[in-house]
Amino acid sequence: MKITKENKAWLANFKLNHPLVIAGPCSAETEEQVLAIAHQLKNSDVSIFRAGIWKPRTRPGGFEGVGEIGLKWLQKAKAETGLLMATEVANAAHVKLAIEHDIDVLWIGARTTVNPFAVQEIADALQNTDKIVLVKNPVNPDLSLWIGGVERLYQAGIKKLGVIHRGFSTYEKTKYRNNPEWQIAIDLQNKFPDLALICDPSHITGKRSMIQEVSQQALDLNYDGLIIETHIDPDNAWSDAAQQVTPDALKQLFVDLKMRKETDENAEWNKALATQRAYIDELDNRLIDLFGKRMRISEKIGKLKKEKNVAILQNKRWNEILGKMILDGEEKGLSEEFILKIFKAIHQESIIHQEKVVNTK
Repeated sequence: MKITKENKAWLANFKLNHPLVIAGPCSAETEEQVLAIAHQLKNSDVSIFRAGIWKPRTRPGGFEGVGEIGLKWLQKAKAETGLLMATEVANAAHVKLAIEHDIDVLWIGARTTVNPFAVQEIADALQNTDKIVLVKNPVNPDLSLWIGGVERLYQAGIKKLGVIHRGFSTYEKTKYRNNPEWQIAIDLQNKFPDLALICDPSHITGKRSMIQEVSQQALDLNYDGLIIETHIDPDNAWSDAAQQVTPDALKQLFVDLKMRKETDENAEWNKALATQRAYIDELDNRLIDLFGKRMRISEKIGKLKKEKNVAILQNKRWNEILGKMILDGEEKGLSEEFILKIFKAIHQESIIHQEKVVNTK
């Protein structure tokens, strides 16, 4: 797959001097609700109005969307406000109805992206259409699966492509509803720099109080846009009430957010930046060297355990180390989340090195 600047041209066509903003309710609930929100978002930084028509629920019994009737409400909102309309599609039937109702932007949800059969069905239904199509990351942290969804659409002749980073499910509890795993999105961005990258802080955070924080992180990482759930009465929304903001709160959010330049031409500034990056490079090289030395010690420990037929995993010591590292990290301004990730990775690598020694005949 060769993503070129042409695949991102749809974004440039908006001629914005700020990141793209997609906003609207998690779910279309009534015609009055859709029109009221759309009119409050008109003449703001919002370029695309979003609303869920079909809502995949984890368990049966929840609100699963109003269905086809909601598409007519979006049509009316488009006619009255001039905003482009966006909704989620999960199968070929959804695609057909969305096209019939002149929906401008279709996105594939996280639960659908994990299913290559479903994505291929959608790609076939969209073959060579002129719609903007956005692919949310899969629920699980799998970059290849995310890229695979984009590839299927690209091969179907879709020219206006983009991705939505909405975070990943995790067994461990974190402050996020869906852990952002920023590095996965950065890896995708580095691999396909001409693929529009949009952040969904609503689904990453799960709570409106954190949306500005995550939105700022996305802008600091040079994301192309944001998709934020917006409702006139968030507390009484029929789905995902806790993560939706009011139109007024959304407008204030964009007053408070700091828009970053990609770079600066000042020679003195660039020299200072290069100096600091050289320090970082040197420290990174030292880290790699230290990791290598640590693993060689782990192998020696593995030999000692092999001699006495002792189990590799020593939970008591591991928990003692982890507790100490969290406290030491806090003293140096490092978050518990960061320390856990780093030392769990180091511990896993140490186990692998010890296993090789123990299992060598």
